[in-house]
Amino acid sequence: MGSQSGFERAIRQDRVIVLSGLVAITLLSWIYLARMASSMSAAAADAGMHAAMGMPEMSAWGMAELVMLFLMWAVMMVAMMLPSAAPIIWLVVGTYRRRGSGARALSSAFASGYLTAWTVFSVVAAVTQLVLHRAALLSPAMATRSAIGGGAILLVAGAYQWLPLKRACLTHCRSPLAFLAREWRDGTAGAFVMGVRHGLYCVGCCWALMLLLFAAGVMNLIWVAAIALFVLLEKLAPRGVMLGRVAGMLLMAWGAWVLIRGG
Repeated sequence: MGSQSGFERAIRQDRVIVLSGLVAITLLSWIYLARMASSMSAAAADAGMHAAMGMPEMSAWGMAELVMLFLMWAVMMVAMMLPSAAPIIWLVVGTYRRRGSGARALSSAFASGYLTAWTVFSVVAAVTQLVLHRAALLSPAMATRSAIGGGAILLVAGAYQWLPLKRACLTHCRSPLAFLAREWRDGTAGAFVMGVRHGLYCVGCCWALMLLLFAAGVMNLIWVAAIALFVLLEKLAPRGVMLGRVAGMLLMAWGAWVLIRGG
């Protein structure tokens, strides 16, 4: 009994340490986003003033701007997605400890793999944003300039909530025990691969929701926080699947209204 009690205490200690690290990383990410949003808001105000005065943009975006965009998206994905991954990381910590492995190190490898999948998504998002900017399709606030573009984004995001691919990916994200039973791997490399695979399911589940940032403004922190909260509820709430479908209907209705009004 004493040995079992000590074993359970060790699991709890591992979980507290790992989850404390996740909380710290998430908070630092949000602080970074708040600071970046403030600086970008000032830059957007300057760009708007120049445009009002008939002055052209001072410089085109290049590789340096692409790197900054990637960093912004990567940190944003950490802030938005790491909280919803906490339950499966919690399970991974306990499972590795029970198997006699280095629970903290291996759960960190799992989390790193998970964030690697979202890092790849961040590369795609940053390149997409750069292309849209060069085509003059984004405002200084990094939102689409046209009602057609905004309405189309809303329709796509809403329709995706009802597609079989979305349902399949969401099922994986909402069933961490089933995922671990099916995908379990030992060792650091195995933990990393598991994290990548789980991350890819989450990208498949949420990529269309991230498109909404191009409609609202990429650094609109209210929208960033709202989408992050929605993702958390969709994955963890008892009626998360129904919540996602209702949200899909509302987004499609909103998109249709934007298109009709813009036309």
